[in-house]
Amino acid sequence: MIRTTIPFALAAIAVPAAAADVQVATQGPVVELSVTETVKAKPDIAEVGAGVTTDAPTAVAAMAANAKAMDAVIARIKSLGIAADDIQTTGINLGAQYDYDQARQRPIFRGYQASNRVSVTLRDVSRAGPVLDALVAAGATDLSGPSFSMDDDSAPRAQARKAAFDKARAQAAEYARWAGYTGVRVVSISEAVNPGRPMPMLEREAVQSMDAKSTPVEPGLVGTSVTVSVTFEMTR
Repeated sequence: MIRTTIPFALAAIAVPAAAADVQVATQGPVVELSVTETVKAKPDIAEVGAGVTTDAPTAVAAMAANAKAMDAVIARIKSLGIAADDIQTTGINLGAQYDYDQARQRPIFRGYQASNRVSVTLRDVSRAGPVLDALVAAGATDLSGPSFSMDDDSAPRAQARKAAFDKARAQAAEYARWAGYTGVRVVSISEAVNPGRPMPMLEREAVQSMDAKSTPVEPGLVGTSVTVSVTFEMTR
């Protein structure tokens, strides 16, 4: 996205500051550009979600059965060498279940359903497939993920930042030449970082059709995007 403003008059550009509103005076026209660049890299973090859902005639029975099933899943996760800090409960739900009686045209109570889900962070992305298989074997009935990311994306972020700034400066120089100026001077810079996280979902139906083969998982690449907004003054 490129946004260009070229007012051919004396202008004052406001630059955000921590303690004061700084005004930078400009003698020439200004050009404002916003450029986004993305740098992709191999992920080193995978996140998967696992949960169990249980049904019972009473709320107490549904929660008790669910707790027992979830304990088995969490114990299996920990047995795989995953640290407790990388396991987080993301939701516990309990609700009444009804069937609709078409003949009587009214809902018929049939019991309670309880569910519990956890998010698991894997610091070895190659383990995503085997871990998903292990969770199903331990009793997990609902899976999600994997989603991939980078534990430290500072290097690709720096590359994307430089690429965005260099592109903005080159474009500003072109505008200056077209307007009869010889160069540009930076007046203000701001940025926004958007880490990319592709999140393919493993549906419940797919889990139920698994055979003895380990679930294939391809981590691919994840991208870190930086949008740099720069104001340049055209100079002679």
